[in-house]
Amino acid sequence: MNVALARTETGRAVSNLFAAARDRLPGKGKVADTRQQAFEAFERAGLPHRRIEEWKYTDLRALMREVKGLAPRPDTTALARAKAALARLAIRDAARLVLVDGIFVPEFSDLAGLEAGVSVQALREVLEDAGSQAAADLLTVSATDAMISLNAAMATDGVVVGIADGAALARPLHIVHVATAGSASSFTRSQFTVGKGARATLVESFVAADGARAYQANDALVITVGDGAELSQVRLVADADDAINITSQILSVGAKAKLNLVNMTSGGAVSRLQGFITLAGQGSELAVNGVNLLKGTQHGDTTLVVDHAVPNCTSREVFRAVVDDRAHSVFQGRIIVRPDAQKTDGKMMTRALLLSDEAEADNKPELEIFADDVSCGHGATSGALDDDLLFYLRARGLPEKAAQALLIQAFVGEAIEAIADDGLREAVMAAAENWLEARV
Repeated sequence: MNVALARTETGRAVSNLFAAARDRLPGKGKVADTRQQAFEAFERAGLPHRRIEEWKYTDLRALMREVKGLAPRPDTTALARAKAALARLAIRDAARLVLVDGIFVPEFSDLAGLEAGVSVQALREVLEDAGSQAAADLLTVSATDAMISLNAAMATDGVVVGIADGAALARPLHIVHVATAGSASSFTRSQFTVGKGARATLVESFVAADGARAYQANDALVITVGDGAELSQVRLVADADDAINITSQILSVGAKAKLNLVNMTSGGAVSRLQGFITLAGQGSELAVNGVNLLKGTQHGDTTLVVDHAVPNCTSREVFRAVVDDRAHSVFQGRIIVRPDAQKTDGKMMTRALLLSDEAEADNKPELEIFADDVSCGHGATSGALDDDLLFYLRARGLPEKAAQALLIQAFVGEAIEAIADDGLREAVMAAAENWLEARV
Protein backbone atom coordinates (compact mmCIF):
# COMPACT_ATOMS: atom_id res chain seq x y z
CA MET A 1 0.00 0.00 0.00
CA ASN A 2 1.34 3.45 -0.90
CA VAL A 3 1.81 5.71 2.08
CA ALA A 4 1.95 9.48 1.51
CA LEU A 5 5.27 10.98 2.50
CA ALA A 6 5.29 13.44 5.35
CA ARG A 7 6.58 16.85 4.40
CA THR A 8 10.32 16.41 4.93
CA GLU A 9 13.07 18.98 4.49
CA THR A 10 13.77 17.53 1.04
CA GLY A 11 10.09 17.79 0.17
CA ARG A 12 10.06 21.45 1.17
CA ALA A 13 13.17 22.03 -0.93
CA VAL A 14 11.38 20.64 -3.98
CA SER A 15 8.45 22.99 -3.36
CA ASN A 16 10.86 25.91 -3.15
CA LEU A 17 12.56 24.77 -6.35
CA PHE A 18 9.25 24.75 -8.26
CA ALA A 19 8.31 28.18 -6.97
CA ALA A 20 11.70 29.64 -7.88
CA ALA A 21 11.76 28.06 -11.36
CA ARG A 22 8.19 28.84 -12.37
CA ASP A 23 9.12 31.90 -14.45
CA ARG A 24 11.83 29.92 -16.31
CA LEU A 25 9.54 27.09 -17.37
CA PRO A 26 8.18 27.25 -20.94
CA GLY A 27 4.46 27.48 -21.64
CA LYS A 28 1.53 29.50 -20.42
CA GLY A 29 -2.22 28.99 -20.10
CA LYS A 30 -3.17 25.34 -20.30
CA VAL A 31 0.49 24.28 -20.17
CA ALA A 32 1.05 26.21 -16.95
CA ASP A 33 -2.17 24.75 -15.51
CA THR A 34 -0.99 21.23 -16.36
CA ARG A 35 2.33 21.92 -14.64
CA GLN A 36 0.55 23.13 -11.52
CA GLN A 37 -1.69 20.07 -11.45
CA ALA A 38 1.35 17.80 -11.89
CA PHE A 39 3.18 19.48 -9.03
CA GLU A 40 0.15 19.19 -6.78
CA ALA A 41 0.06 15.45 -7.60
CA PHE A 42 3.73 15.24 -6.62
CA GLU A 43 3.12 17.09 -3.37
CA ARG A 44 0.31 14.71 -2.45
CA ALA A 45 2.63 11.73 -2.94
CA GLY A 46 5.93 13.27 -1.83
CA LEU A 47 9.37 11.94 -2.63
CA PRO A 48 9.27 8.14 -3.04
CA HIS A 49 10.45 6.19 -0.02
CA ARG A 50 10.82 2.62 1.19
CA ARG A 51 7.23 2.28 2.41
CA ILE A 52 6.05 2.58 -1.21
CA GLU A 53 6.26 -0.94 -2.63
CA GLU A 54 7.63 0.09 -6.03
CA TRP A 55 10.35 2.16 -4.33
CA LYS A 56 11.14 -0.06 -1.33
CA TYR A 57 14.75 -0.61 -2.45
CA THR A 58 15.37 2.99 -3.62
CA ASP A 59 14.44 5.38 -0.84
CA LEU A 60 14.92 8.83 -2.34
CA ARG A 61 14.36 10.51 1.02
CA ALA A 62 17.62 8.88 2.15
CA LEU A 63 19.51 8.71 -1.14
CA MET A 64 18.90 12.23 -2.45
CA ARG A 65 19.43 14.01 0.88
CA GLU A 66 18.98 17.40 -0.82
CA VAL A 67 17.43 18.78 -3.99
CA LYS A 68 19.70 20.83 -6.20
CA GLY A 69 18.68 24.13 -7.76
CA LEU A 70 17.74 24.20 -11.45
CA ALA A 71 20.80 24.27 -13.69
CA PRO A 72 21.39 27.62 -15.42
CA ARG A 73 21.11 27.86 -19.19
CA PRO A 74 24.51 26.74 -20.54
CA ASP A 75 26.85 29.63 -21.34
CA THR A 76 29.82 29.69 -23.71
CA THR A 77 32.11 27.97 -21.23
CA ALA A 78 29.59 25.22 -20.48
CA LEU A 79 29.00 24.62 -24.19
CA ALA A 80 32.75 24.31 -24.81
CA ARG A 81 33.01 21.67 -22.07
CA ALA A 82 29.98 19.87 -23.48
CA LYS A 83 31.55 19.85 -26.95
CA ALA A 84 34.66 18.21 -25.51
CA ALA A 85 32.50 15.55 -23.85
CA LEU A 86 30.70 14.88 -27.14
CA ALA A 87 34.04 14.34 -28.88
CA ARG A 88 34.72 11.43 -26.54
CA LEU A 89 31.56 9.52 -27.42
CA ALA A 90 32.24 6.18 -29.06
CA ILE A 91 29.01 6.12 -31.09
CA ARG A 92 29.76 8.00 -34.31
CA ASP A 93 27.45 6.96 -37.13
CA ALA A 94 24.25 8.42 -35.71
CA ALA A 95 22.25 11.63 -36.01
CA ARG A 96 22.78 13.45 -32.72
CA LEU A 97 20.18 15.44 -30.81
CA VAL A 98 22.03 17.10 -27.95
CA LEU A 99 20.73 18.41 -24.63
CA VAL A 100 23.17 20.30 -22.37
CA ASP A 101 22.11 20.74 -18.75
CA GLY A 102 18.54 20.02 -19.82
CA ILE A 103 18.47 22.48 -22.75
CA PHE A 104 18.31 21.46 -26.43
CA VAL A 105 21.33 22.77 -28.35
CA PRO A 106 20.61 22.91 -32.13
CA GLU A 107 24.20 23.84 -33.06
CA PHE A 108 25.46 20.56 -31.59
CA SER A 109 22.67 18.53 -33.21
CA ASP A 110 22.55 16.99 -36.69
CA LEU A 111 19.33 18.67 -37.76
CA ALA A 112 20.48 19.35 -41.31
CA GLY A 113 21.39 15.72 -41.88
CA LEU A 114 18.11 14.14 -40.79
CA GLU A 115 16.70 11.53 -43.12
CA ALA A 116 13.45 11.92 -44.99
CA GLY A 117 10.45 11.19 -42.80
CA VAL A 118 12.04 12.45 -39.58
CA SER A 119 10.80 15.55 -37.80
CA VAL A 120 12.43 17.08 -34.72
CA GLN A 121 11.28 19.97 -32.54
CA ALA A 122 12.54 21.26 -29.24
CA LEU A 123 10.05 20.61 -26.46
CA ARG A 124 10.45 24.21 -25.27
CA GLU A 125 9.34 25.55 -28.66
CA VAL A 126 6.26 23.32 -28.72
CA LEU A 127 5.24 24.28 -25.18
CA GLU A 128 5.69 27.99 -25.95
CA ASP A 129 3.62 27.79 -29.15
CA ALA A 130 0.35 29.46 -28.16
CA GLY A 131 -1.31 28.02 -31.27
CA SER A 132 -0.55 24.41 -30.35
CA GLN A 133 -3.63 22.78 -28.91
CA ALA A 134 -1.73 19.62 -27.94
CA ALA A 135 1.21 21.27 -26.16
CA ALA A 136 -0.12 20.53 -22.67
CA ASP A 137 -0.64 16.88 -23.67
CA LEU A 138 3.14 16.51 -23.86
CA LEU A 139 3.22 16.87 -20.08
CA THR A 140 0.45 14.32 -19.50
CA VAL A 141 0.83 10.53 -19.39
CA SER A 142 -1.30 7.69 -18.08
CA ALA A 143 1.37 6.36 -15.68
CA THR A 144 1.05 7.64 -12.12
CA ASP A 145 4.30 8.09 -10.24
CA ALA A 146 5.62 10.92 -8.07
CA MET A 147 8.80 11.41 -10.10
CA ILE A 148 6.87 11.44 -13.38
CA SER A 149 4.60 14.11 -11.92
CA LEU A 150 7.60 16.13 -10.76
CA ASN A 151 9.12 15.83 -14.23
CA ALA A 152 5.91 17.12 -15.84
CA ALA A 153 5.89 20.08 -13.49
CA MET A 154 9.55 20.99 -14.00
CA ALA A 155 10.37 19.94 -17.60
CA THR A 156 12.44 22.69 -19.21
CA ASP A 157 13.24 21.10 -22.58
CA GLY A 158 13.65 17.93 -24.57
CA VAL A 159 12.98 16.78 -28.11
CA VAL A 160 9.76 15.85 -29.91
CA VAL A 161 10.63 13.35 -32.63
CA GLY A 162 8.30 11.90 -35.24
CA ILE A 163 9.03 9.10 -37.70
CA ALA A 164 6.63 9.10 -40.64
CA ASP A 165 4.56 6.06 -41.61
CA GLY A 166 6.63 3.61 -43.64
CA ALA A 167 9.96 5.39 -43.13
CA ALA A 168 12.99 3.13 -42.74
CA LEU A 169 15.91 4.96 -41.16
CA ALA A 170 19.41 3.94 -42.17
CA ARG A 171 21.11 5.77 -39.26
CA PRO A 172 20.25 5.68 -35.56
CA LEU A 173 18.97 8.79 -33.85
CA HIS A 174 21.10 9.58 -30.79
CA ILE A 175 19.72 11.71 -27.94
CA VAL A 176 22.72 12.80 -25.86
CA HIS A 177 22.30 14.31 -22.39
CA VAL A 178 25.46 16.19 -21.37
CA ALA A 179 25.82 17.51 -17.82
CA THR A 180 28.25 20.38 -17.27
CA ALA A 181 26.88 22.03 -14.12
CA GLY A 182 27.85 21.14 -10.59
CA SER A 183 25.33 20.76 -7.76
CA ALA A 184 22.38 21.49 -10.06
CA SER A 185 19.31 19.66 -11.36
CA SER A 186 17.85 19.24 -14.84
CA PHE A 187 14.41 18.08 -15.94
CA THR A 188 14.06 16.84 -19.52
CA ARG A 189 11.11 15.31 -21.30
CA SER A 190 11.02 13.89 -24.82
CA GLN A 191 8.50 12.22 -27.08
CA PHE A 192 9.40 9.68 -29.76
CA THR A 193 6.66 8.55 -32.15
CA VAL A 194 7.25 5.80 -34.71
CA GLY A 195 4.62 5.76 -37.46
CA LYS A 196 2.89 2.72 -38.85
CA GLY A 197 5.23 0.32 -40.61
CA ALA A 198 8.29 2.48 -39.88
CA ARG A 199 11.73 1.23 -38.81
CA ALA A 200 14.06 3.15 -36.50
CA THR A 201 16.87 2.85 -33.97
CA LEU A 202 17.11 5.21 -31.00
CA VAL A 203 20.17 5.62 -28.79
CA GLU A 204 20.09 7.62 -25.57
CA SER A 205 23.28 8.50 -23.67
CA PHE A 206 23.87 10.25 -20.36
CA VAL A 207 27.41 11.64 -19.98
CA ALA A 208 29.24 14.18 -17.83
CA ALA A 209 31.61 16.88 -19.00
CA ASP A 210 34.83 17.46 -17.09
CA GLY A 211 34.02 19.19 -13.81
CA ALA A 212 30.34 18.21 -13.70
CA ARG A 213 29.77 16.94 -10.18
CA ALA A 214 26.91 16.11 -7.81
CA TYR A 215 24.18 16.91 -10.33
CA GLN A 216 20.69 15.45 -10.49
CA ALA A 217 18.86 14.45 -13.68
CA ASN A 218 15.15 13.69 -13.95
CA ASP A 219 14.29 12.52 -17.46
CA ALA A 220 11.08 11.24 -19.02
CA LEU A 221 10.71 9.63 -22.44
CA VAL A 222 7.33 8.84 -23.99
CA ILE A 223 7.54 6.35 -26.88
CA THR A 224 4.74 5.25 -29.19
CA VAL A 225 5.38 2.45 -31.67
CA GLY A 226 2.73 2.33 -34.40
CA ASP A 227 1.11 -0.75 -35.89
CA GLY A 228 3.58 -2.90 -37.79
CA ALA A 229 6.51 -0.69 -36.83
CA GLU A 230 9.90 -1.71 -35.39
CA LEU A 231 11.96 0.25 -32.88
CA SER A 232 15.28 -0.67 -31.32
CA GLN A 233 16.40 1.44 -28.37
CA VAL A 234 19.82 1.41 -26.68
CA ARG A 235 20.27 3.41 -23.48
CA LEU A 236 23.70 4.04 -21.92
CA VAL A 237 24.13 5.68 -18.52
CA ALA A 238 27.66 6.93 -17.80
CA ASP A 239 26.94 9.81 -15.42
CA ALA A 240 29.48 11.28 -13.00
CA ASP A 241 30.15 8.99 -10.07
CA ASP A 242 28.31 11.28 -7.61
CA ALA A 243 25.32 12.08 -9.84
CA ILE A 244 21.68 11.03 -9.44
CA ASN A 245 19.67 9.96 -12.48
CA ILE A 246 15.95 9.14 -12.31
CA THR A 247 14.53 8.22 -15.72
CA SER A 248 10.94 7.26 -16.50
CA GLN A 249 9.92 5.71 -19.79
CA ILE A 250 6.30 5.30 -20.87
CA LEU A 251 5.93 3.09 -23.93
CA SER A 252 3.01 1.86 -26.02
CA VAL A 253 3.39 -0.82 -28.69
CA GLY A 254 0.85 -1.23 -31.49
CA ALA A 255 -0.42 -4.30 -33.32
CA LYS A 256 2.23 -6.54 -34.92
CA ALA A 257 4.90 -4.07 -33.85
CA LYS A 258 8.32 -4.95 -32.43
CA LEU A 259 10.16 -3.15 -29.64
CA ASN A 260 13.69 -4.10 -28.59
CA LEU A 261 15.16 -2.28 -25.58
CA VAL A 262 18.72 -2.55 -24.21
CA ASN A 263 19.88 -0.58 -21.17
CA MET A 264 23.35 -0.50 -19.63
CA THR A 265 24.12 1.46 -16.45
CA SER A 266 27.72 1.93 -15.38
CA GLY A 267 27.77 5.47 -13.97
CA GLY A 268 26.13 7.61 -11.31
CA ALA A 269 25.88 7.32 -7.57
CA VAL A 270 22.14 6.62 -7.74
CA SER A 271 20.30 5.65 -10.90
CA ARG A 272 16.82 4.35 -11.54
CA LEU A 273 15.20 3.42 -14.83
CA GLN A 274 11.50 2.79 -14.48
CA GLY A 275 9.69 1.59 -17.57
CA PHE A 276 5.94 1.33 -18.05
CA ILE A 277 5.35 -0.69 -21.22
CA THR A 278 1.90 -1.43 -22.65
CA LEU A 279 1.46 -4.02 -25.37
CA ALA A 280 -1.62 -2.35 -26.81
CA GLY A 281 -2.04 -4.13 -30.16
CA GLN A 282 -2.42 -7.82 -30.93
CA GLY A 283 0.65 -9.64 -32.21
CA SER A 284 3.15 -7.20 -30.71
CA GLU A 285 6.60 -8.39 -29.60
CA LEU A 286 8.75 -6.96 -26.81
CA ALA A 287 12.35 -7.75 -25.86
CA VAL A 288 14.02 -5.98 -22.92
CA ASN A 289 17.65 -6.59 -21.99
CA GLY A 290 19.45 -4.83 -19.17
CA VAL A 291 22.94 -4.71 -17.67
CA ASN A 292 24.06 -3.08 -14.43
CA LEU A 293 27.82 -2.67 -13.93
CA LEU A 294 28.21 -1.29 -10.42
CA LYS A 295 31.10 -0.73 -8.02
CA GLY A 296 32.02 1.39 -5.01
CA THR A 297 28.80 2.45 -3.32
CA GLN A 298 26.74 2.82 -6.51
CA HIS A 299 23.01 2.13 -6.39
CA GLY A 300 21.39 1.01 -9.66
CA ASP A 301 17.66 0.26 -9.92
CA THR A 302 15.76 -1.08 -12.94
CA THR A 303 12.01 -1.34 -12.43
CA LEU A 304 9.78 -2.56 -15.26
CA VAL A 305 6.04 -2.99 -15.61
CA VAL A 306 4.98 -4.86 -18.76
CA ASP A 307 1.23 -4.71 -19.36
CA HIS A 308 -0.18 -7.33 -21.72
CA ALA A 309 -3.42 -5.49 -22.45
CA VAL A 310 -4.54 -7.51 -25.49
CA PRO A 311 -4.26 -11.13 -26.72
CA ASN A 312 -1.46 -12.80 -28.69
CA CYS A 313 1.52 -10.75 -27.53
CA THR A 314 5.03 -11.87 -26.57
CA SER A 315 7.48 -10.36 -24.08
CA ARG A 316 10.97 -11.34 -22.99
CA GLU A 317 12.95 -9.59 -20.24
CA VAL A 318 16.58 -10.57 -19.54
CA PHE A 319 18.55 -8.67 -16.90
CA ARG A 320 22.16 -9.05 -15.77
CA ALA A 321 23.87 -7.30 -12.86
CA VAL A 322 27.56 -7.29 -11.97
CA VAL A 323 28.03 -5.86 -8.48
CA ASP A 324 31.39 -5.13 -6.86
CA ASP A 325 32.58 -3.55 -3.59
CA ARG A 326 29.58 -2.26 -1.59
CA ALA A 327 27.35 -1.47 -4.56
CA HIS A 328 23.64 -2.29 -4.67
CA SER A 329 21.72 -3.51 -7.73
CA VAL A 330 17.94 -3.67 -7.88
CA PHE A 331 15.71 -5.33 -10.44
CA GLN A 332 11.93 -5.26 -10.10
CA GLY A 333 9.95 -6.66 -12.98
CA ARG A 334 6.22 -7.16 -13.16
CA ILE A 335 4.28 -8.77 -16.00
CA ILE A 336 0.55 -8.03 -15.97
CA VAL A 337 -1.79 -10.14 -18.10
CA ARG A 338 -5.22 -8.58 -18.45
CA PRO A 339 -8.41 -10.74 -18.47
CA ASP A 340 -8.82 -10.49 -22.26
CA ALA A 341 -5.12 -11.04 -23.03
CA GLN A 342 -5.37 -14.72 -23.90
CA LYS A 343 -2.47 -16.46 -25.69
CA THR A 344 0.04 -14.25 -23.87
CA ASP A 345 3.64 -15.48 -23.86
CA GLY A 346 5.70 -13.68 -21.24
CA LYS A 347 9.06 -14.63 -19.72
CA MET A 348 11.40 -12.81 -17.35
CA MET A 349 14.84 -13.78 -16.04
CA THR A 350 17.27 -11.84 -13.86
CA ARG A 351 20.74 -12.90 -12.71
CA ALA A 352 23.15 -11.07 -10.44
CA LEU A 353 26.88 -11.68 -10.13
CA LEU A 354 28.31 -10.61 -6.77
CA LEU A 355 32.04 -9.88 -6.83
CA SER A 356 32.51 -9.07 -3.15
CA ASP A 357 31.08 -10.13 0.18
CA GLU A 358 29.52 -6.69 0.69
CA ALA A 359 27.88 -6.43 -2.73
CA GLU A 360 24.08 -6.57 -2.69
CA ALA A 361 21.45 -7.48 -5.27
CA ASP A 362 17.69 -7.41 -4.81
CA ASN A 363 15.72 -9.22 -7.52
CA LYS A 364 11.95 -9.13 -7.48
CA PRO A 365 10.21 -10.62 -10.54
CA GLU A 366 6.39 -10.77 -10.37
CA LEU A 367 3.49 -12.11 -12.40
CA GLU A 368 -0.08 -10.83 -12.21
CA ILE A 369 -2.18 -13.07 -14.43
CA PHE A 370 -5.90 -12.54 -14.94
CA ALA A 371 -6.30 -14.79 -18.02
CA ASP A 372 -6.24 -18.57 -18.16
CA ASP A 373 -4.75 -19.41 -21.59
CA VAL A 374 -1.22 -18.05 -21.19
CA SER A 375 2.41 -19.16 -21.02
CA CYS A 376 4.29 -17.07 -18.45
CA GLY A 377 7.27 -17.57 -16.19
CA HIS A 378 10.01 -15.83 -14.28
CA GLY A 379 13.24 -16.62 -12.47
CA ALA A 380 15.96 -14.94 -10.42
CA THR A 381 19.43 -16.02 -9.28
CA SER A 382 22.35 -14.42 -7.45
CA GLY A 383 25.82 -15.81 -6.89
CA ALA A 384 29.58 -15.46 -7.22
CA LEU A 385 31.90 -16.35 -10.08
CA ASP A 386 32.45 -20.06 -10.60
CA ASP A 387 35.62 -21.04 -8.70
CA ASP A 388 36.33 -23.98 -11.00
CA LEU A 389 36.25 -21.77 -14.09
CA LEU A 390 38.45 -19.20 -12.40
CA PHE A 391 40.95 -21.91 -11.44
CA TYR A 392 40.95 -23.22 -15.02
CA LEU A 393 41.75 -19.77 -16.46
CA ARG A 394 44.35 -18.92 -13.82
CA ALA A 395 46.05 -22.26 -14.35
CA ARG A 396 46.66 -21.15 -17.91
CA GLY A 397 48.50 -18.03 -16.81
CA LEU A 398 45.79 -15.40 -16.59
CA PRO A 399 45.91 -13.00 -13.62
CA GLU A 400 42.89 -13.18 -11.33
CA LYS A 401 41.32 -9.89 -12.49
CA ALA A 402 41.81 -10.79 -16.16
CA ALA A 403 40.21 -14.21 -15.58
CA GLN A 404 37.30 -12.56 -13.82
CA ALA A 405 36.95 -10.10 -16.70
CA LEU A 406 36.59 -12.91 -19.24
CA LEU A 407 33.85 -14.59 -17.22
CA ILE A 408 32.03 -11.32 -16.57
CA GLN A 409 32.17 -10.40 -20.24
CA ALA A 410 30.53 -13.71 -21.12
CA PHE A 411 27.94 -13.16 -18.38
CA VAL A 412 26.76 -9.77 -19.68
CA GLY A 413 27.26 -10.69 -23.32
CA GLU A 414 23.86 -12.38 -23.61
CA ALA A 415 22.07 -9.08 -22.96
CA ILE A 416 24.35 -6.99 -25.18
CA GLU A 417 24.12 -9.45 -28.07
CA ALA A 418 20.45 -8.48 -28.38
CA ILE A 419 21.55 -5.26 -30.12
CA ALA A 420 21.01 -5.86 -33.84
CA ASP A 421 23.14 -2.96 -35.14
CA ASP A 422 26.75 -4.16 -35.39
CA GLY A 423 28.30 -0.77 -34.68
CA LEU A 424 26.11 -0.12 -31.66
CA ARG A 425 26.68 -3.60 -30.28
CA GLU A 426 30.44 -3.17 -30.55
CA ALA A 427 30.28 0.26 -28.89
CA VAL A 428 28.25 -1.08 -25.97
CA MET A 429 30.53 -4.08 -25.56
CA ALA A 430 33.54 -1.75 -25.62
CA ALA A 431 31.97 0.32 -22.84
CA ALA A 432 31.49 -2.84 -20.79
CA GLU A 433 35.10 -3.85 -21.45
CA ASN A 434 36.30 -0.42 -20.31
CA TRP A 435 34.47 -0.91 -17.02
CA LEU A 436 36.08 -4.31 -16.63
CA GLU A 437 39.57 -3.00 -17.45
CA ALA A 438 39.19 -0.38 -14.73
CA ARG A 439 38.98 -3.25 -12.21
CA VAL A 440 42.28 -4.82 -13.29
